[in-house]
Amino acid sequence: QVQLVESGGGLVQTGGSLRLSCATSARFFSVYTVGWFRQAPGKDREFVAGISSSDEEIISYADSVKGRFTISRDNAKNTVVLQMNSLKLEDTALYYCAARSGGAVPSSTRSYVYWGQGTQVTVSS
Repeated sequence: QVQLVESGGGLVQTGGSLRLSCATSARFFSVYTVGWFRQAPGKDREFVAGISSSDEEIISYADSVKGRFTISRDNAKNTVVLQMNSLKLEDTALYYCAARSGGAVPSSTRSYVYWGQGTQVTVSS
């Protein structure tokens, strides 16, 4: 069982930055692909960014966050970080990290087995 815990959410003004962390105590965390997803009220959960296992280090971003968000992993600390810059009102959502074993970085929620509880990001004008 892989437990994921998100942190770093909060309230920020447009144009500001937040740094989300996804931490786990899972052994061999480096073999997991980790994705960040978000869900706004009344909307489906959508893919934001993902990073594959360390062997391949494939990184993928949703078009809506390219150039603004950066995903990275620190296997020594068993964490994956999502650095979010130039935040917009439409980035407001509950952000989840998710993990799956194996390579590639799928954007479908169905491809991920383990999920955290989420951390709220609210961007205000």
